[in-house]
Amino acid sequence: MQHILEELDRRREQARAGGGERRIQSQHAKGKLTARERVDLLLDEGSFEEFDMFVEHRSHDFGMEDQRIAGDGVVTGWGTINGRVVYVFSKDFTVFGGSLSATHAQKIVKVQRQAAKVGAPIIGLFDAGGARIQEGVDSLAGYADIFLENVLSSGVVPQISVIMGPCAGGDVYSPAMTDFIFMVKDTSYMYVTGPDVVKTVTNETVTHEDLGGARVHAAKSGVAEGAFENDLEALTQVRRLIDFLPLSNREKPPVRESFDEALREEPSLDTLIPANANKPYDMKELILKIVDEADFFEISSEWAKNIICGFARMDGQPVGIVANQPQVLAGVLDIDSSRKAARFVRFCDAFNIPIVTLVDVPGFMPGTKQEYGGLIKHGAKLLFAYAEATVPKITVITRKAYGGAYDVMSSKHLRGDLNYAWPTAEIAVMGAKGAVEIIFRADIGDPDKISAREAEYKERFANPFVAASRGYIDDVIMPHGTRKRIVRGLQSLKGKQLSNPWKKHDNIPL
Repeated sequence: MQHILEELDRRREQARAGGGERRIQSQHAKGKLTARERVDLLLDEGSFEEFDMFVEHRSHDFGMEDQRIAGDGVVTGWGTINGRVVYVFSKDFTVFGGSLSATHAQKIVKVQRQAAKVGAPIIGLFDAGGARIQEGVDSLAGYADIFLENVLSSGVVPQISVIMGPCAGGDVYSPAMTDFIFMVKDTSYMYVTGPDVVKTVTNETVTHEDLGGARVHAAKSGVAEGAFENDLEALTQVRRLIDFLPLSNREKPPVRESFDEALREEPSLDTLIPANANKPYDMKELILKIVDEADFFEISSEWAKNIICGFARMDGQPVGIVANQPQVLAGVLDIDSSRKAARFVRFCDAFNIPIVTLVDVPGFMPGTKQEYGGLIKHGAKLLFAYAEATVPKITVITRKAYGGAYDVMSSKHLRGDLNYAWPTAEIAVMGAKGAVEIIFRADIGDPDKISAREAEYKERFANPFVAASRGYIDDVIMPHGTRKRIVRGLQSLKGKQLSNPWKKHDNIPL
């Protein structure tokens, strides 16, 4: 019996060694952790239960029958994050460059299906060279099997991808269908076709970093929701994100004990809005002052900065926050900000997370670049997302809410549950100057008349009381009481029940 146990230990040690000490050292020399080191950091200590440690590829072409390594380039299994179950797969670059074979794909599909079946998040750690060329179409079939599980699990369990090395070709589409993508600066990149192919086809010369590095995708393309300094920071932030999320769409988000006073007032908010209506202020200051313990997990902080999205807690309950940012493009809605917020709103709705919307929006961005880029369709995505959402929705208008953007930003007309406005709110079709120049076009040559008309328009519309008199605003509230009103509103909405008409699925304006 003893020799059998010793043989098991030997095989386990061999499997844990991956591609061997030389390749592990090479991984460390690049500033990267190994697949197993990453899993150990991500999960609670001692909680990892590995699947398929001894699986090997079954290829016999191009000499592959003489190159078999236990695990076949991916570590899979489950563990816990702060005591809550998650499933994980971590690609091992030390084994065949982490390339995907038929058995490699089967290992991933197994944990994907298990996560969906038991209702637990799945986290993928990517560091791989794409398809295993020696296996040809079997490798491509493996990718498609993974993609299918991504689609079937969408909106069922949270799916998170962390790009921690190369991610190219077929490997990029699985992360693209997950809920969040995080990247590591300087060591990770993702693209459909690499620099060599780009040079051949388009004659462009570009580096891996400039084509698909973390900074590119976090700030320019919006593909990644975050870019972190190293493997440790990225994995720490994934643990933090998981704490805000339910394990599946069958659960409510986890409530945590808060050491912040639930009905706390914040007097400084009474002076947050500048006297000059054209002067910006930092909407993040408002967010940090009303959420529990100033703890805000921002999503896509470097992309589409004119809108802020992220998770926080109010009296211990997770909420999704969407807020216009007056400091960037005056908080205007454009193509990128509409896409960013729409996807975030739909995620929150899919996973039963209430949505708090803070509004200061002058309208939609004008110009040929936006119109040619399809602003109409992209703006409609955000409108669609808010309209279909059935979770509790609380909206606070702090200053401007002009034109169609007023409608889009979780207005009462899109089934907003509680819609509040500060006394400084201006709810109108457009600003006074633009409105007067249209209504009183004949008086444009007379500055005194125009000035008087502007004052008249502001008196009539540059306040929240017209909308309040129609019932479109539930109450005009004091800024210092914003946290209290939102917290009490969330408490009142805990029993909310609302469903949309039966349908196979909707047809959001993609």
